[in-house]
Amino acid sequence: MLGFTAMASAKDPVAASPESGAKEPTVGQSAARERQKKCGAEWRALSVADKAAQGPKWPQYFSKCVKRLKEIKA
Repeated sequence: MLGFTAMASAKDPVAASPESGAKEPTVGQSAARERQKKCGAEWRALSVADKAAQGPKWPQYFSKCVKRLKEIKA
């Protein structure tokens, strides 16, 4: 029976509510998330030959893409 009471308290709606610990992302975090989404969409749109020309792996492409997007924003 002891385990049941511990489980019941773990499912307490007040403790598990999403608003209780959720924080709004900062401006920098939101901007980084947007850059990642834009770069990811661009990467998925590239053909295999284009990916090879841009940098054959995602980390290299993402680094270049983020720098480019930051320069445009600034």
